Amino acid sequence: MQDIHLNKIAVDPVNLPIFSDNNISADVLRLDKIHPLISGNKWFKLRYYLDEAIQEGKKRILTSGGAWSNHILAAAAAGQLYGFKTTGKIRGEEPAELSPILQQAKAMGMELVFMSRENYGRERRFIEKKRVDLDSSKDLCAIPEGGCGIKGAEGAATILEHCTKENYTHICCAVGTGTMTAGLARGASLTTTIIAVSVLKNNPEIEKIIHALLPGSSYEKRIRLLHDYHFGGYAKHKPELLDFMNEFYRQTSIPSDFVYTGKLFYAITDLAAKKYFPTGSRLLLIHSGGLQGNSSLDKGTLIF
Repeated sequence: MQDIHLNKIAVDPVNLPIFSDNNISADVLRLDKIHPLISGNKWFKLRYYLDEAIQEGKKRILTSGGAWSNHILAAAAAGQLYGFKTTGKIRGEEPAELSPILQQAKAMGMELVFMSRENYGRERRFIEKKRVDLDSSKDLCAIPEGGCGIKGAEGAATILEHCTKENYTHICCAVGTGTMTAGLARGASLTTTIIAVSVLKNNPEIEKIIHALLPGSSYEKRIRLLHDYHFGGYAKHKPELLDFMNEFYRQTSIPSDFVYTGKLFYAITDLAAKKYFPTGSRLLLIHSGGLQGNSSLDKGTLIF
């Protein structure tokens, strides 16, 4: 299993007319380069849970997610890399054919336990509160879905150690569980605005979740949460989004995924066109990885 390569993180400029014409600049922090499976923000959100598990001599990682969860795949890969057994509680009944994500996770030794949505919700809450089977808990590291917890947010805050964060007026990210958003707010300069693009439809609870991961209201006030760029909901897409992702790649050579980063890049370019950002703004877009999610698309849909 390939190790994590933080030295491969790069800051790539996005030289598009939509930015220069509006007298703003944009860079992409390429977290997707650190590992093919534990990609992007996933390692940062897992890092402190893994540190604790190693220090406490845990033997197994238990976590949860959906059939297309990058977090599940990252946890399976991290388990293989660091010598943990892994169990994934998977939302929904077991399908006749596993998704490519779950196939990879299983191939890396993850035990997959499928659960009805009702039971999954109950189990997820147990994992979040670390209320697990007492007979095995001494050897078990329970990680919430998406790494959503204080440790996950603290790990995500270290993302900004890999750029000169003071150079930017806005840090922009896609939002799933809200863990990375909270982490970026923790790690950013006090004058920086966090632009958070939700990839879920009808997700009013996300604001409360993010706030619960922050140490005070001063952090909350710097976050701008946007709900208009979900393209139908989580893991949903439309031709307009896929066309944009291809054109964005043609012009920048930066690949994106249709679940998270494609929606982020689309949102920021659309906002720039609408003059959302003040003149002179300097934007940092977080590439949170997850490119393996594109495997569900028909071959040839994307040019990268």
